[in-house]
Amino acid sequence: MSTQASPASGATESAPGVPAATSDRWAKWGDRLNPLVVKEVRQGLRTRVFWVCFGLLLAACLVLSLIAFANAHDSTYTREGGTYFFSFFVCLALVLFGVIPFNAYRSLAREREDETWSLLLLTGLGPRRILRGKVASFLVQAVLYASAVGPFLLFSYFLNGISLPTILMVLAYGAVWLVFLTLVSVCAATLADSRMGRSAVRLLLVGALLMALFQTLTLTYVATQERGGGFTFDRDFFLGLAVVFWILVSDGWLVFETAVSRLSLVTEDYTRHARRALVVQGLVTFVGMTAVWWFKGRPHDIPEGMGMLGGLHIIFASLFVGTDVDGQARPLRAGTRVWSLFKPGALRGFRLSVLLLVGWAAGCVVLLRLSEGSSNGLPMAMSVMVLALYGVLYLSVALLLGRMPRSGRFASPVSVRLLYVLIGTMGAGVPPLLAVFLGLEGRDELLNLLNPILGTLNFARYDYGNANGTKMPLELLLCVALAAFLAAFAADRVLAERERRVHQQ
Repeated sequence: MSTQASPASGATESAPGVPAATSDRWAKWGDRLNPLVVKEVRQGLRTRVFWVCFGLLLAACLVLSLIAFANAHDSTYTREGGTYFFSFFVCLALVLFGVIPFNAYRSLAREREDETWSLLLLTGLGPRRILRGKVASFLVQAVLYASAVGPFLLFSYFLNGISLPTILMVLAYGAVWLVFLTLVSVCAATLADSRMGRSAVRLLLVGALLMALFQTLTLTYVATQERGGGFTFDRDFFLGLAVVFWILVSDGWLVFETAVSRLSLVTEDYTRHARRALVVQGLVTFVGMTAVWWFKGRPHDIPEGMGMLGGLHIIFASLFVGTDVDGQARPLRAGTRVWSLFKPGALRGFRLSVLLLVGWAAGCVVLLRLSEGSSNGLPMAMSVMVLALYGVLYLSVALLLGRMPRSGRFASPVSVRLLYVLIGTMGAGVPPLLAVFLGLEGRDELLNLLNPILGTLNFARYDYGNANGTKMPLELLLCVALAAFLAAFAADRVLAERERRVHQQ
């Protein structure tokens, strides 16, 4: 009679010498491991690009280390550790911030070009786990590259001239920057469907990666060379590091959720996670900004800078949030209410964009008016508010031009986004040219009232001859607000009508 337990009894068979609990634990971890990670890593390690880059990276670091050893051997004391650390880091940065993100983009873009994405979906992993596996596989390859260069980077510390905390800080934020660039590259692969669009996105991505590589090397050079091989690790420095870390992490989360939403099916609630990430990012950022503003003595420069930067960030996000397709899939309509701003559809995306823009500007204006020692409070408050109004105005006009006609020629999300950029460019460039032909000043206040660039700068100008200190009167701000409100109301009604017609079909 056999003593082996049957499968129906719920017992699991473990390997000889391995406890059953340990075997079950490893089995659970094996089930949780994304199989796409193993596939992508094995496929990536077999490519010629990996081995060529890996071999050239090791050869360059070996040559540099031999040169460093020869120079250090001939002198009694050297302080060239910062120079050689930067040299080793340049070799590593070319791979981590150039090759890895572009290969991540090509991996996902190839899946869509070869029409094998549907085969990946048939595995049951879903877009979220697939993208997570794609990103994780290239991060594993990056770890292999970094492990090869790591001893050389540590070797530069023994050459003096650079502190160990500086090395650890550069490597830590280099890792965060790598993850962010990889997420951006993966998201870029989902932005275009046509061949021309993919070519344009590829060209823009290459330019962005080159610019990011140049900026990374510039900051690293400043950290290791011009500052004497180290930083002053005071409270303001750590505060700056925390701000940079939050920006990269929150934007990386937002970019990842955007990529997942673009690859999801129309019958799914594909916008919920991306829009929730945008709202959470705004709320946490505002709370953190308020806390820093309070503990630093309520300075006016914090709400001024964050009001402008946060407004520009939300305007860029509204380029995608407020230009969604019209209507919803039938399974999603039952649970949709007026306040369901996370649901799919251009109407809810437009309303969420308007609320975020106005809410962020209003919060920053309140902090700015409560700040201490602000000699330019009211003009900067007007400038922060008018920037948000410009975002609402131009988004509304783009939606009106694209979605008001009965034909769907300009109603696609890509067309509306192009209209958004085109109208904003014309609004910023036409008034100064018109002022030149009319013999007026290029930044004339009335002619550039709706100019998103010069108008914002004009409202921020300070006039010492005025009691309120404002160069632009408050009535002109009310005119911009009225124009933005009317355009937003018209766009809201057009989107509601288009959604109603889509649901009736």
